[in-house]
Amino acid sequence: MANFQVFDPTTEAKEQALAYVPRPDSLRNLRVGLVENTKYNSDTLLVKIAAILEQEYGASSHILTRKHNSSVPAHQEIIDEIKANCDVVVAGIGD
Repeated sequence: MANFQVFDPTTEAKEQALAYVPRPDSLRNLRVGLVENTKYNSDTLLVKIAAILEQEYGASSHILTRKHNSSVPAHQEIIDEIKANCDVVVAGIGD
């Protein structure tokens, strides 16, 4: 009989303090940043959300950015673009 060794790939979750910025009272005239994670239909979903935010809540515009892949945080270029051009952000998933 062969020797088998079982490896457990799980890790302990790191605890991190989260600090949320205050939500705006309104979206009127605010610029919306959309961060999509490359999963199927995430871009379509986010564009539909942006249309609703603009038509029904008065957001002035949106930009859509795309992460390198779904398993990583947004890369620095996305963060810089959103900080420079957006007032609020929606991160979306697909599948």
